[in-house]
Amino acid sequence: MGGKILIVEDELIIAKDVELTLKNFNYDVIGTLSSADDVLDFLTKKTPDLILMDIRIKGKISGIELALIIKELYSIPVIFLSAFSDQPTFEKAKKAEPYGYLIKPVKEDDLNSTIQMALYKHKKDIEKGILLESPERPYSAAFSDDFIFVKVSNKIVKIHTKDIYFVEALKDYVSINTIDKRYTIHSTMKEIESKLERFNFIRIHRSYIVRIDKISSIEFPNLTLEDDKRTLPIGASYKEELTNKINLL
Repeated sequence: MGGKILIVEDELIIAKDVELTLKNFNYDVIGTLSSADDVLDFLTKKTPDLILMDIRIKGKISGIELALIIKELYSIPVIFLSAFSDQPTFEKAKKAEPYGYLIKPVKEDDLNSTIQMALYKHKKDIEKGILLESPERPYSAAFSDDFIFVKVSNKIVKIHTKDIYFVEALKDYVSINTIDKRYTIHSTMKEIESKLERFNFIRIHRSYIVRIDKISSIEFPNLTLEDDKRTLPIGASYKEELTNKINLL
């Protein structure tokens, strides 16, 4: 028995009660945090074996959204703690694919057995190749609201989508480019395109996606980006969609 556990709970009394319970079962509680920003900063320094996550936490990002980000950036199992047992909340939580869902107040034995089952299943998922251990995933990204979390090695960087100028295809990777930075992540252009569409981005070429409000001028078959002054090609099959999109603005 045992394991390193991170508690994410914004109600201090509940957090302390859970921490005491875990210690009684000989778990190593390596942190108790209350917001997504604190958690993402913590994970750049330490890696828990499992995270107990309240669905409602401090800040703009919910526990469910945070779990989705962690799922993309790390291979750390998450168990949700919630005061809500309604079906809509449960359906939202399922999208993060948690390793457990417990209703507060949580019975001690239920908490322990759920953690043990989650740790066992996670270990088996890695052995089967369903998951990769975190160190083997140096380039990844997660999308939430109006920003992206990009993981490069052990560092996580938050990039506001409004600061992105363009995305470029690099075989099995893509590079996300701001005015002065370039972040390389393991992904496909199709996947990135589907995630960036709602942020005012458009595919202009099989190798390029640009943010529409960063376009300075268009002179087919090229366009120029403002500030950056970079010129990018416009693919023939993307010209009509680009023209229609701009006409809508």
